[in-house]
Amino acid sequence: MTMKKMLIQITLIVVFSLPMDYQINAQQSPPDPPGSHGQSGNQEAGSNSAPIGSGLGILLVLGAAYGGKKVYKAWQQKDEPEA
Repeated sequence: MTMKKMLIQITLIVVFSLPMDYQINAQQSPPDPPGSHGQSGNQEAGSNSAPIGSGLGILLVLGAAYGGKKVYKAWQQKDEPEA
């Protein structure tokens, strides 16, 4: 890659990322909760957490399947006779 192309790419990245910074800072803060919020008492930390076990299992199975597919394809290409 030439120096001129790198300079153009860096300039474009900087030019297009500056407007995004202004939009992020221009957002308003959320409104205050209503007056009756928290009347039933506080809950313990972690009592309302989402389970990650099933999602993690799905990701592991999908990763293993993808890896198995890659190994199988590589094994098939190794066994093919070269012409």
